Amino acid sequence: MITTVTADGKKEYEFIEFLKNRAQNSDKDVIPAVSEIIENVKNNGDRAVEYYTINFDGKAPEKTEIDSSEIDSIIAKCSPEYLETVKKAAANIADFHKRQVQQSWLTTKENGVIMGQRVRGLKRVGIYVPGGTAAYPSSVLMNAVPAKIAGVEEVVMCTPPQKDGTPNPNIIAAAKIAGVDRIFLMGGAQAVAAMAYGTQSVPKVDKIVGPGNIFVATAKKLLYGTVDIDMIAGPSEILIIADKSADPKFLAADLMSQAEHDKLASAILLTDCAELAENTKAELSRQMEKLSRKDIIQSSVDNFGAIIVCSDMKQAIEFANELAPEHLEVCCENPMEYVGKLDNAGSVFLGNYSPEPLGDYFAGPNHVLPTSGTARFFSPLSVDSFVKKSSFIYYTEDALKNDAQDVIRFAETEGLTAHANSIKVRFNLD
Repeated sequence: MITTVTADGKKEYEFIEFLKNRAQNSDKDVIPAVSEIIENVKNNGDRAVEYYTINFDGKAPEKTEIDSSEIDSIIAKCSPEYLETVKKAAANIADFHKRQVQQSWLTTKENGVIMGQRVRGLKRVGIYVPGGTAAYPSSVLMNAVPAKIAGVEEVVMCTPPQKDGTPNPNIIAAAKIAGVDRIFLMGGAQAVAAMAYGTQSVPKVDKIVGPGNIFVATAKKLLYGTVDIDMIAGPSEILIIADKSADPKFLAADLMSQAEHDKLASAILLTDCAELAENTKAELSRQMEKLSRKDIIQSSVDNFGAIIVCSDMKQAIEFANELAPEHLEVCCENPMEYVGKLDNAGSVFLGNYSPEPLGDYFAGPNHVLPTSGTARFFSPLSVDSFVKKSSFIYYTEDALKNDAQDVIRFAETEGLTAHANSIKVRFNLD
């Protein structure tokens, strides 16, 4: 059963440290295996990928890459209603992310100096999408849509085949709607390595994004530097701040919406109402019995869940900012009054009718969010995640001459005489 804690300025913060430690060692056991996979794929390309696909997925697909001419026949297996939902979600996601686009710029000064910044999309991005028992077509939209808006030239997607070697139609449909350019049937650490290094069939990418199991996450971590990645994702998290106006049925349902992801997931309720805490606890037990992933939810809330009764909302907000959760719901009478006070959260859901799954699938903001307290310094995936920026400088002779002594002074202070010389030779300043 979920733990109830009365906040005293100590117990709740001990719980934060406990949560931070829960996943720190989870990848150590798989690092040797993942390192071996990466090295094999680096050296042997497609042959190594096929070997691991057979061993891990049961069967290699007849063709690794899905030809564009085959996509429509695969998508025909999806229901029309599902396709319509995906199109609506993609439109909402596109509408939100288009507002994030930055433009290149330049500025000129009276002395003829020109400076600016050039903003452009990455050349090629790889998206990893789980496709087995945990198949998430929503992740296709959340990764591919902002990439295309950013101006990425080519979006490559890797997703594991189903047990019979065929693609998951729902994922392929989402990929077409989101504008994915090439689709490869491969999964796991071997797919991440294939995109990072390139193989005979898979092109080398500049950045890899998307969720995956511990092997995928570890591969991304080990390959960071060879390619860029979105973030190192930990177990899913939800934190709910609620006052006495909240509905315990809603709170319990929303806590379990994240607990069902993983036994390591964390679901926490903060409230200043002891009665609400008890009623939510009862609702958790009642609703859990009806859910298909009951065992996972039970393990998650028993081990990493908590209901923390605070003295007031000020204490709850302080705790929320310290925890820096992935998802933060504010189920209070006047939720908007807290927006400016909640500094550390991946995504904030305001009011009783903005549940976290709305953000996961449909509303528009990205669901790829910082976890494990990293919302203190990381941001959600965005259009900016798929662009690179270069600055440029143009100085006239007179402008450089005017600033020459200052540049020389800096260089000589740092002991970099060749830097200073680069300026001196232009004006005979020996």
